Amino acid sequence: MKQPFNKQVLAIRLTLTAFVALTLYAFATFDYKDIQLIDAVLQTTQTVKTMFFQPFFKHITLIEAFTHLSITLGLAFLTTLFGAVIALVLGLLAANNLSNPKLSIAVKAVVAFIRAVPTVLWVLIFAVAAGLGSVAAVIGMTFHSVSYLVKAYSESFEELDKGVIESLKASGANWVQIVFQAVLPSSITYLISWTFMRFEINFAVALAMGAAAGAGGIGYDMFMASSYYYDVREIGAITYLILAFAVLLEFIAGRIKKKLRLHD
Repeated sequence: MKQPFNKQVLAIRLTLTAFVALTLYAFATFDYKDIQLIDAVLQTTQTVKTMFFQPFFKHITLIEAFTHLSITLGLAFLTTLFGAVIALVLGLLAANNLSNPKLSIAVKAVVAFIRAVPTVLWVLIFAVAAGLGSVAAVIGMTFHSVSYLVKAYSESFEELDKGVIESLKASGANWVQIVFQAVLPSSITYLISWTFMRFEINFAVALAMGAAAGAGGIGYDMFMASSYYYDVREIGAITYLILAFAVLLEFIAGRIKKKLRLHD
């Protein structure tokens, strides 16, 4: 069905047209210096070919790569675990159907502000006090994980039928009993799904923090291979290792979600 032409459609089309025009203008006015486009494309193609078709560990061994990958994994796991525990409590306080309206708005406003600031900036802020390293990375990533999971958890809690809560209150159940007998059992599938999604995000962020914040792990190895050694073959080997683990992580997440659906 064709969408009728109105002011909203006109505004969207004008905005998209402006973005396209600005993009074309930017590319046309770039200072390319002495770079030849065809030569640059050929060199890039050769670099990508070497990276992905001739991967090889030179400055670290495969065992060291797995060890450093486990450090990155541990960093992601810790931040997700801390974030999930804190977010579970705050999520209950942020849910409209379980908390005071003013308290709910206050919690949502605070976590919205935290979520608006990029993770790397939180890490750098805490690095002022703790110094660059894994401590600042864990605190900064946990800070952002909490804000993300509070929003996800509270929305899951708010989807619970109000009639269930009202019937429990009428039977004399207190707030704690309502949470453990109705809210958590009905939302557990969503909570685990959101938590695992955040774990995947934290794993990707931990890779970046390994280089940006000196947190170590496989991200630091990739930074050294790309910026210090400029060994594209090692970059390719590390990329394949990370990709293989990401696929394994997605497979495990899929199996867990499938089992949870079967038990519902």
